[in-house]
Amino acid sequence: MKPTERPEPGNHTLLTEFVLSGLSNHPELQHLLFFTFCLIYTITIIGNLLIFMVTVHPTLRMPMYFFLRALSFLDISTASIVVPKMLANFLSEDRSISYMGCATQLYCVIFLGATEWYLLAAMAYDRYVAICNPLRYAIIMNSRVCHSLVLLSCCSGNVVSVVQTAWVFTLPFCGPKKIDSFFCDIPPLIMLSCTDTSLYEKQITTATVLVIFTPFCLILVSYACIISSILKISSAEGRHQTFSTCSSHLIVVTLHCASGTLIYLRPKARYSQDAKKFLPLTYTAITPMLNPLIYSLRNKDVKEVLIRMMAELMKK
Repeated sequence: MKPTERPEPGNHTLLTEFVLSGLSNHPELQHLLFFTFCLIYTITIIGNLLIFMVTVHPTLRMPMYFFLRALSFLDISTASIVVPKMLANFLSEDRSISYMGCATQLYCVIFLGATEWYLLAAMAYDRYVAICNPLRYAIIMNSRVCHSLVLLSCCSGNVVSVVQTAWVFTLPFCGPKKIDSFFCDIPPLIMLSCTDTSLYEKQITTATVLVIFTPFCLILVSYACIISSILKISSAEGRHQTFSTCSSHLIVVTLHCASGTLIYLRPKARYSQDAKKFLPLTYTAITPMLNPLIYSLRNKDVKEVLIRMMAELMKK
């Protein structure tokens, strides 16, 4: 059966486990892929841990760095939910994952992804207050507000994840049990259902709009106000310095928006097999690796503290 064909209903045994197809079916590429993604995962963990440690430095107590720590934690968690299992499958012929394990992985991926989107919206609001209302920044973005925004992001992500995971796993899976992906994701899972999923596909589209475009609209509004304020700055250098504090965030938002909309806005879109596997790779492995590089290389304060900490370590 071709991966895009839906199994026909009939006397099938309900599935108790799934099999992940992985990134490639070519045996000669498995070891190369293992070492490549082992390196990516190592960079992800080290980079995000460094960001986490740097942003707890006493000189970086601004709300922006509090949100950046939360983002690093989400990136470490997202990569750790997906990549270790993928690495194990590169070296093993047994690529099975239990029904409950698959549901758990799907829940975690959706929860972390949705939470990150809401957190990016909170970070945009933080930049808006810092640039458009700097005199009241410390009062508005106090510790209680920052913690509340992170908690609200987590709660919203949890609601989205519980609903999506419950809906996916109420579908009957009658076989085949091979998931055409390297992890349990919504589009390849609904292709395995032996019932009509058209209503559920509309629900996915609606959820995608709510999860991605609602925060994205809030981000757009924030940056519209930010750009308006920046244009009022008389000096070109001042405009550049002010906008540079937002550029890293904009890059990360663009990466998330591109991958998320392509995958979930059209869950049954007929992309090529390589594209169907590469697109989820962007937000489960590549973006978590790039985020700390983007924020560290484009943030002067982070670079200065990182260099200072490394110098202190070398003295010891």
